Parts: sequence; structure tokens; C-alpha cells
Amino acid sequence: MTDDARIEELFDFFTEIGIIAQLNEAAIERQLPEGMSLAQFVMLHHLSRLGGEWTPARLAAALQVTRGAITNTVKRLEKKRFVSVRAAGDDGRSKLVSLTEEGVAARDAALARLVPEVAELSGELPLAEISAMLPALKAVRKVLDEHR
Repeated sequence: MTDDARIEELFDFFTEIGIIAQLNEAAIERQLPEGMSLAQFVMLHHLSRLGGEWTPARLAAALQVTRGAITNTVKRLEKKRFVSVRAAGDDGRSKLVSLTEEGVAARDAALARLVPEVAELSGELPLAEISAMLPALKAVRKVLDEHR
């Protein structure tokens, strides 16, 4: 295989991943409860999975968005009482964000709305093939993460 063919194949690979990501995001957004954005769901899901308190900078890095985007999302979630924000340390300049019980409930409600969609797909996609792809996809993610 020539270098040009390898590069073309990589472009095709990443194009498919991009399209899959867009279709997945659109499907999730259609099922989210009224008033919850995808960014809000992603943050709630992240905090629910990993727990603890997170600085906005750490959240921005983990979710690969700008600090401004994180600040906006945190403010919206705090207004809904889905997260709590407190000063970190004595100087009060840094903040710590954590999930509240209301946030856990909102994330769980959103997931419950997504289950039927995922269940429908599970009948159409062979789980063994999906499982077999996961190690390769995780390896690609790791390489991309190391190069960002």
C-alpha cells in the first residue's frame, strides 16, 4: 500500500468516526429532557461517572472544550441546582464543581430516556463486532489524546 493510499484510508477512517459522532450527538439531543443541552448532559455524566470535585480548568481539559464553555455550562447547571460550586482554598480564585443529588437525578432521567434508543440499536448492531472494535478505538483515542 502506498503512502497516499494509507493517508486516504486514515482520512476515510476519521471521516466515518466524525459522522458516527454527529449522528450519535443528534440522537442524544433528541432524547434529552426539555431544557438540557448536550453539553450539560456530558458534564453531568462525566461528574457522575468519576465523582469528586473538579476545577473548571480540569473539566475543560477532560471534556476538551474551552474554559469559557465550561464556565457557561457550570453556571447553567448551578442555576438548575445540578452542580454545586465552592471556592477552592483560601484565596477564593479557584472554584470546585461537584454534582448534587438533583444533578444525579437529572443525569439518570436523561439516561433513562436514552435506553430505548440504545436498546433499538442493540438489535441491529452485532455486539460481538462492537466489542471487538473497542480496543482499537481506545488505542486511536489514546494516540490522539497524546498529540493534542
